[in-house]
Amino acid sequence: MTRSRRIGRLAVRRLLFGVPLVLGVSLATFALAAASPFDPLEAYLRGVGDGLTEVEREALRHTLGLDQSWIAAWWHWLTGALTGDLGYSRAYHEPVAQVLADRLGWTALLGLAGSVVAVTFALTLGAIAGLRAGGLVDRGISALAVLLQAVPPFIVALGAVLVLAVTFRLFPSSGLTDPGAAVTAASAVRHLVLPALVLGISQVPWLILGLREAIVAVATSDPVRGARARGLPRGVVERGHILPMAAAPFFALIGGRLPELLIGATVVETVFAWPGLGDATVDSARAMDFPLLAIVTVLTVGLVLLGNLAADAAAIAVDPRIEADG
Repeated sequence: MTRSRRIGRLAVRRLLFGVPLVLGVSLATFALAAASPFDPLEAYLRGVGDGLTEVEREALRHTLGLDQSWIAAWWHWLTGALTGDLGYSRAYHEPVAQVLADRLGWTALLGLAGSVVAVTFALTLGAIAGLRAGGLVDRGISALAVLLQAVPPFIVALGAVLVLAVTFRLFPSSGLTDPGAAVTAASAVRHLVLPALVLGISQVPWLILGLREAIVAVATSDPVRGARARGLPRGVVERGHILPMAAAPFFALIGGRLPELLIGATVVETVFAWPGLGDATVDSARAMDFPLLAIVTVLTVGLVLLGNLAADAAAIAVDPRIEADG
C-alpha cells in the first residue's frame, strides 16, 4: 500500500473517531457549566442587577435562555451551530461568530509562529545533543532543557518583557501596534516576535529531550549498526538513517504537546495583551458565557485532533515502516 493511501485511511479513521469525541466534549462542557455553583445571570449583570425585581430577573433569564436545562441548551446550541448560528456571546455582547472572526486569526498566527520557533530550536538543539550524546555539549543542552521545563510560562513571559522589552527595548511589550497608531502588517509582525518567542521557548524543553532520546535509541539499533558495519561515512549514516528514523517519534511528540501549546498561548496572550482566543476563553469562563466557551472548547479539541493527525501523517511520510493503524 502506498504512503498516500495509508495516510488517507488514517484520516478516515481519525474522522470517524473525532466526530463523536467532539460531540461528547461539547456535551460535557454544558454539563459541567450547569454544575457550576455560579449564576450565569449574575455574571451577565456584573453586580448591577440589585434593583431588579424577581419577576424582571426571571424575564431576563428567559430572554437569555438561562431557564433551559443544560441538555436543552446544548441541543439548541448544537442545532444552531450545524446551521451556522453559533449563538450570542454575553461576555462580548456580540455574535459568537463575530468574536471568532475578530480573534481566531490572531491566535492562529501566534500559534503558528510559536510552533515554528519551538520546532526550529528543538530540531537544532535536540539533533546536536543526540548525535553527540554523552559529550559536554549534550550535557549542557540537556541541563538547559530541564531548567527551562521547571520555569512556568508566565515567568518566562515576564522575564522576556523585563529583559528584551523594558531593559534593552528590542521588542514592543504588548498589543498589535504602538499606542494611537493603526494596525499594519509591519506593526503586527514586530509585536508578534516577543510573544511567539516566549510561546515557542515554553514548548522547547520536552521536544529537545524527546528528540535527543529518539536519536540515542536509533543510533544503537540494528539498521544503524549495519550501515556503520558497511563502512558508510558518519554523515551519511546520520542524515540517511538516524535522523529519518528518529523523526517519527519526534513528530508524535509534537502532536502530543499541542494541548500545552494552547494552554501556553492563553498565558502568553494575557501577558502580552494579544487579542486572540486565549483571552476570550478566560473571559467566557469567567462570565459563564456557554455558547462562546463551547465553541472555543470544540475548536481546541478539533485542533488537537488535527495536529495529531498531521504528526502521524508526517511520520508515515518519512518512515515507510509505520503502518496507519490509528
